[in-house]
Amino acid sequence: MLRTLCLALAALGLSAMPTLAQNGPLRIVIEEGVIEPLPFAAPGFLAENPSAAEFADQITRVVAADLAGTGLFREIPQSAHIARISNFDAPVSYADWKAINAQALVTGSVALGSDGRLNVKFRLFDVFSGQPMGDGLQFGGGSGNWRRIAHKVADQVYSRITGEGGYFDSRVVFVSESGPKDQRLKRLAIMDYDGANVQYLTDSSAIVLAPRFSPDGNRVLFTSYETGFPRIKMLDIASVTSQPLADLSGNMTFAPRFSPDGGTVIYSVEQGGNTDLYALALGSNQPVRLTNAPSIETAPSFSPDGSRVVFESDRSGTQQLYVMPVGGGEPTRISFGEGRYGTPVWSPRGDLIAFTKQNAGRFHIGVMRADGSEERLLTASFLDEGPTWAPNGRVIMFTRESAGAGGSAQLYSVDISGRNLRAVPTEGAASDPAWSPLLP
Repeated sequence: MLRTLCLALAALGLSAMPTLAQNGPLRIVIEEGVIEPLPFAAPGFLAENPSAAEFADQITRVVAADLAGTGLFREIPQSAHIARISNFDAPVSYADWKAINAQALVTGSVALGSDGRLNVKFRLFDVFSGQPMGDGLQFGGGSGNWRRIAHKVADQVYSRITGEGGYFDSRVVFVSESGPKDQRLKRLAIMDYDGANVQYLTDSSAIVLAPRFSPDGNRVLFTSYETGFPRIKMLDIASVTSQPLADLSGNMTFAPRFSPDGGTVIYSVEQGGNTDLYALALGSNQPVRLTNAPSIETAPSFSPDGSRVVFESDRSGTQQLYVMPVGGGEPTRISFGEGRYGTPVWSPRGDLIAFTKQNAGRFHIGVMRADGSEERLLTASFLDEGPTWAPNGRVIMFTRESAGAGGSAQLYSVDISGRNLRAVPTEGAASDPAWSPLLP
């Protein structure tokens, strides 16, 4: 018996259809501390016609890499499999998968139509309870979008086993760097979360900094030195065209970020040696001043509900974190540990704020509650900075720069318990990442 679930994936023409099944009890509970990764098997997805064979293998490998890359799952090599999947609809031989200690089993099939569209089906099984987990799903899309389809499959598997939202079908905008350390050329680039499908959004004729996605993932704010001093621009990803953000009276503007509804931009303005926060409703030319203090206020970030803003300020004499109402007003200091705090970013879940901390000659990426409690440092190195959250609020990406004249910047990710520190593959040096929401 089948029931249809239509997902509006107009941009890529993707569709989905689940088959009825029972929910299994298998579940990873994500907590602090060390956990043993859950062993899973992903036998090669079946090719339903010869032209689909290459895609079937590639999709299987991306699904397995997504899951294993979280540190929560461990793939059992296909060479260790006893059972062989020869028919997508055939009953599962649970005993054979138990024998190799697989706790989860992912099976799938891939067909390539004459119109160049892929049709990918998958099922997820709880091996030890001997039953399916959730509905089987079917995704469709152009063959050029096979990686997106694979990420969507992996997101479904991850969500069903962890109970958390997925994050694989997302993108990261970042600053691609080249040239010697003292004369870096910088341009904006965008890629899949795992480093694939890199596209350059600007050339390297002007320094660019601090790219930030809009909530719908279609636009990027960034700071450009095209005119010789910092000025905010907004770029449309589809057309790869950019324009200055309104007429901001020739002042230096930087550190922009969208509001959760995408209708307002908050940013810093430098005037006469003083830096304050301003907000601008898109479509207007009337900035609203939010802070007025003889100090530097910068790096603002909205809470997910749009009611508050966290930012960094040296109003207390050292660089610290503050929270204030979205319309301005007296801010509340939330950082009180040793050292300096900066680049705060509110989690999309609303529960944590990520930040950069400098103390005793080391840099750290850390998280704390919105009231400043439960501070945890996740990393430590010569220079770690600029955290950005995965769409599910469970993973943080950041910049790590190595020491010395030959040192360079690279992107890393870590989960919020401080486990699974991983380098993100990029071609050349990279910095200042910003994670998109899940793609539509």
